[in-house]
Amino acid sequence: MSLAPDADREPDQARLDELLQAQHGVVARRQVLECGFTVNDIRRLVRRREWAPAGHPAIFVDHTGPMTWRQRAWAAVLHAWPAALAGESALRAVEGPGRRDRDDGAPIRVAVDRKRSVVRREGIVIQRLSRLAARVQWSTSPPRLRTEEALLDLAAGSATELAAIGRLADAVNARLTTPARLLDTLASRPRIPRRRFLANTLADVRDGTCSVLEHGYLVGVERAHGPPRPRRQAPTGVGRPGFRDIDYPELGIVVELDGRLGHDGSAARDRDLERDLDARVAAGRVTVRLGWGQVFDRPCSTAVKVAQLLQRHGWQGAHRPCARCAQTAQTAQTAPWPRVTG
Repeated sequence: MSLAPDADREPDQARLDELLQAQHGVVARRQVLECGFTVNDIRRLVRRREWAPAGHPAIFVDHTGPMTWRQRAWAAVLHAWPAALAGESALRAVEGPGRRDRDDGAPIRVAVDRKRSVVRREGIVIQRLSRLAARVQWSTSPPRLRTEEALLDLAAGSATELAAIGRLADAVNARLTTPARLLDTLASRPRIPRRRFLANTLADVRDGTCSVLEHGYLVGVERAHGPPRPRRQAPTGVGRPGFRDIDYPELGIVVELDGRLGHDGSAARDRDLERDLDARVAAGRVTVRLGWGQVFDRPCSTAVKVAQLLQRHGWQGAHRPCARCAQTAQTAQTAPWPRVTG
């Protein structure tokens, strides 16, 4: 592809080609003009079907076929420029090329400076932020909010605290960031919603609770009911290499938390069961597996049963009822007897 220059100008074709390559084939009209070409040059390329409108005014793509997700992302960023990908779009930009290039048609979320007014277009969600320049990685393709900034925005805006924990824990598990970097970023944002909750959650993740389910056990079962403090993510030491979610080594008890992450397929399940067998045979330990219902729906009854198991293996402490325990007991006492018919 080449644009025909006018006789009295010296268009920079090499510069334009660099832009197209860096921006995955998407370019703004103002960029073309800055390279020394004219509006008539652009019209000629569109007429020849070498370029096509990219869904927003004055934005073009260098082909006429379907656009990839990254091309739509570039088109959105150039439309709102200066701007950067935000939220889910910012996180998607750092994922592998398989999902990043497959376009699911979801709107592109774009961040602009809080003081600006941008014309809303179909397929774009505009987010206005303060201190935009300091929060963006401008060198990425396309520019995007820093991973920590995007994650904190998503966690703060989650529908539930459980969903917020999931956002943070999943990102740390995927090694997109670290709790320390998230805490540093959080310290610079005094007005973010759920700030104290997010800080406490990140401190827990930093100290070893690396999944939503493990965090639920820590808060709803362990802290609320007073069992002894376990070791977290301790190496197995026997059999297949791996890590124990919750380990009470002095008592010979291992608690494994079967959440969605890492426990999906039959192969993962087989590895889990093999580690349980290794722990029982080689190390003489008892392994208990807990799931979502036991941790989040029935934490009080789960805490009672775990305490009984620990006591049976030598723990001298006692189960400590929490406020939810008392509420559950009161509800059970006041509940009507079921009617028997027939």
